[in-house]
Amino acid sequence: MSDDHPPRHARSSDEELLEAETSAILAELTDAQRLLRIQDELRNGFHALSRIGKAVSIFGSARTPRDDPRYEQARSLARRLGEEGFAIITGGGPGIMEAANQGARDAGVPSVGLGIELPHEQGMNDYVDLALTFHYFFTRKVMFVRYASGFVVFPGGFGTMDELFEAATLRQTEKIRYFPIVLVDSGYWDGLVSWLRGSMLADGYINEPDLDAVAVCDDPERVIEIVEDVEHRRPRRAA
Repeated sequence: MSDDHPPRHARSSDEELLEAETSAILAELTDAQRLLRIQDELRNGFHALSRIGKAVSIFGSARTPRDDPRYEQARSLARRLGEEGFAIITGGGPGIMEAANQGARDAGVPSVGLGIELPHEQGMNDYVDLALTFHYFFTRKVMFVRYASGFVVFPGGFGTMDELFEAATLRQTEKIRYFPIVLVDSGYWDGLVSWLRGSMLADGYINEPDLDAVAVCDDPERVIEIVEDVEHRRPRRAA
């Protein structure tokens, strides 16, 4: 293939709908059919994860290379969490997700990948034992929260920020309670936390407890302490 043209990828169903030339094609997937698809995704996720036990969702950039120190840090932390009895849930892709799934495999605990159908999705990494693929982001997010005792967030981009602020919003609104959100790598996150404090908190758009719910931590053992402390006293959630 010529270097002048990027490699082709399989089109997702969303792309096919957006590129459709007639309203008849656009109307093929009705709202009733979408509801059934949503129902199926939720049902399949609940069934597959119902016996997973306590777990932690780990997020971070898919672009993190294997020779990056953060990759080994994520693998090591996931292994330690696994040794404490936590299954590991990730988005199933490369980078930090692959590292965390590899750490789960190292510890011999369930290694879960919750993939998403995207035009440029890389597919599941080789360390996922239980793989689920979702069409809708929100059904996937339900699984990340419902079956986890907390979020451990490594440096990442928009997708990582999406998951981080989704969890922070659920905590703030008490849709979930006693749910730790731990940001690993203070060098990466301190700028964001400073902005949250200097802008959002200073202007009164969030309260101090909202910010305190997000912990920045570089010590793997402290991360485990935070997650385990919450696991011991968390109530049932409505998510």
